[in-house]
Amino acid sequence: MCGIVGIIERDQTRQVAADDLARMVEQLHHRGPDEEGSITLPGVGLGMRRLAIVDLAGGQQPILNETGDIKIVANGEIYNFRELQCELEGHGHRFHSRNSDIEVMVHAYEQWGEDFLVRLRGMFALAIWDGRTRTLIAARDRAGEKPLYWTETPKGLLLASEVKALLVRAEVSREIDPIALDQFLTYEYVLAPRTILKGVHKVPPAHFLKYRDGQATVHRYWDAAAVPLREWRDAEAAEALRAALKTSVDRQLMADVPLGAFLSGGIDSSSIVALMSASSSMPINTFSIGFSDGTYNELPYAREVAALFKTNHRERQASPDLGDMFERLIVHLDEPFADVSMFPTFSVSELAREHVKCVLSGDGGDELFGGYDAYQAQALAAKLGWMGDALMPALAGVASALPPTEKKKGLVNTVKRFSAGATSAPQDLGHYRWMVYLGARDKARLYNARLRDALGATDVYAPVREALGRFGQDDVLNRQLYADLSLYLADDILVKVDRMSMATSLETRAPFLDGDLMELAFSMPGHLKIRNGERKWILKQAMQDVLPATIRNRKKEGFSIPMKNWLRRELQPLMRDLLSRDRVARRGLFDPDVVTELMDEHTEGRENYAHTLFPLMVFERWATEHLRS
Repeated sequence: MCGIVGIIERDQTRQVAADDLARMVEQLHHRGPDEEGSITLPGVGLGMRRLAIVDLAGGQQPILNETGDIKIVANGEIYNFRELQCELEGHGHRFHSRNSDIEVMVHAYEQWGEDFLVRLRGMFALAIWDGRTRTLIAARDRAGEKPLYWTETPKGLLLASEVKALLVRAEVSREIDPIALDQFLTYEYVLAPRTILKGVHKVPPAHFLKYRDGQATVHRYWDAAAVPLREWRDAEAAEALRAALKTSVDRQLMADVPLGAFLSGGIDSSSIVALMSASSSMPINTFSIGFSDGTYNELPYAREVAALFKTNHRERQASPDLGDMFERLIVHLDEPFADVSMFPTFSVSELAREHVKCVLSGDGGDELFGGYDAYQAQALAAKLGWMGDALMPALAGVASALPPTEKKKGLVNTVKRFSAGATSAPQDLGHYRWMVYLGARDKARLYNARLRDALGATDVYAPVREALGRFGQDDVLNRQLYADLSLYLADDILVKVDRMSMATSLETRAPFLDGDLMELAFSMPGHLKIRNGERKWILKQAMQDVLPATIRNRKKEGFSIPMKNWLRRELQPLMRDLLSRDRVARRGLFDPDVVTELMDEHTEGRENYAHTLFPLMVFERWATEHLRS
């Protein structure tokens, strides 16, 4: 696991300055505290920080091919590298190390060119410099587990695992992209390829960037939408899924350091722990985070699984005293990000890093097999049809009159969320209506004229419509899952896990996101995933002989924290400071009177505006740090 950077000069005769590269690399120390490597040549510089997990002695980067004209720096793990190594040796390639997955990629590119990417099974962000054609190839894995950013300047192209490494260069733009800001406040994250800064871009998952002769182009190399649906018998599908998940877990146990697992007690993480335990001769390490608020606390379920598989289980209680953590994490983030589960993710990562260097997680199970409330909300809305269209405004009116409760969900909160989602976003977004947190009516009040003018007629929902439209097969649920894989998983869930774990120098792996397993999942029709209202049906069938019914049939809770309650109490002083009239007015983007009104109504318990107020807090603290204004 590493952080990588690259500098490609427009003037290919210009020697890259080692100091310029070193300043960028230093910003990624947390991603790779074990060692540093770099190379500078006329026209190109590549650098990295390494967290050594595999091939501790021989995995130093950059790595070169036999002739030295192809060079690579990479972040991640390639789980099928030994199979590729054997195949490449058959083609005459010779390896310096028998245990380096990164060296395999150099030779794979040399043998197959850009097509080598589809052969990789793993998580990665990589940069290859081909000195033969003076071409840069920079790519991300299929799901987007590992990040990669790039920008063009008058001097050339810069790339890095995190934006903060780009910002050490004075020529990189600090101008806010208003469309990205609108996305952030709408969804709580910024969607690829945008970032919060104009001119700074993400390489999207399953894409590669090609830079040659001063021209940058971005290309897709894999797409889950291209996987054909199959007719599956129930038992056959369950058996195939269990086998594929076991293969993925076994692959991802590859490490030369101690491993562990995040454990929530839900079916996804419990399945991973069960299969890890079956493949290990020693008890595995598991880690959980809990809350004093009983409606948010999942520790009893995690303990049940840990006891069942006799793991070395450790847990920690999350604290609402988040002032210091807020300061540390928001400043650490590359761009505004407001998924509140980043706090428990950081806490459980800190706990795990005290004992191991690498963990497996259950991320991806929801997006592949239908785990979210939004799918059932959309199914209910579709079943109501025209009656729902007529009744929903009235239901929304009644729901808005009900004060929110402090519980995580509950009947009142469920009704309020359902009616808000059904009425605050366009119907053609389908299930994504329930993943929108700030609608057009609220924006009209909150945004000032400067921001509204900058946005013009842009459509914040266009990326969702495009993702839904790319899935051309006639399967409603798989279309929804594809949109979530492309957007929510890539730009929210995996960003959260990568940044929070890497902030503690911990590697995380997600067996559900193995390329073969994702293709298997998208070959299965929706009726295998949600059946008669039961979510993740086929996964539950696959794990029927492994996990007890109490775990398989437990309702999904979601990894969240009682932010709405904490903003009324422990975090209210921080909120009032960050969103004071003076600070909001100086920023010049939002109406200070509206922001104050939202805070007052929230703290008095008349409404729950946490999904508006917390993102505004995040944006203000991020802007104070990174925009220096």
